[in-house]
Amino acid sequence: MRFGFDIDDTLINLREHAFHLYNKKLGQDVALEQFNALNKVEIHDLFGMTREEGSKMWVDTLEETYYTDCPAYPDAVETLQDLIKQGHEVYYITARPAEHGERTMKWLVEQGFPMKESRFYCGMKDQEKVNIIRELQLDFYFDDKPAVLNTLTDDTLRVFVKDQSYNQELEIPRITNWAELKELI
Repeated sequence: MRFGFDIDDTLINLREHAFHLYNKKLGQDVALEQFNALNKVEIHDLFGMTREEGSKMWVDTLEETYYTDCPAYPDAVETLQDLIKQGHEVYYITARPAEHGERTMKWLVEQGFPMKESRFYCGMKDQEKVNIIRELQLDFYFDDKPAVLNTLTDDTLRVFVKDQSYNQELEIPRITNWAELKELI
């Protein structure tokens, strides 16, 4: 079978990693409970920033956010490794800017994720992911963003949302821990 995965906030805990970086860089102590209660992807409001200030902060910390010690979600690496061992195909489909593609692949390998360059897609807008997903004829696709998941209505594709505070309104199958994947397939 063919499995497609978003990376940020699906396989790795990027937003929370950025949240901790923002707290440190801004000398603030915003509580994790506030972060966990957010009903949107953007985190700048927690730090009293405008949309423009938040966008600048994101760009200014992107290097550190993407390529330092951002943790994978529990069991994510092992689950994807198991899929490969079972003979399945694993594809990564991320909206990260194209200029981060090579380094992102390298970083994923360093974290232990199974990687084939021919199965890595990046640089598209969230809404454009659907085209790649359809072209690949995936059997399963996992993402965190409602803007992406709401565009996937193919009867042959099983879509799952990685549980986040900002996607609770989605009424599609949800995955909260990667160890659950074994029970779903």
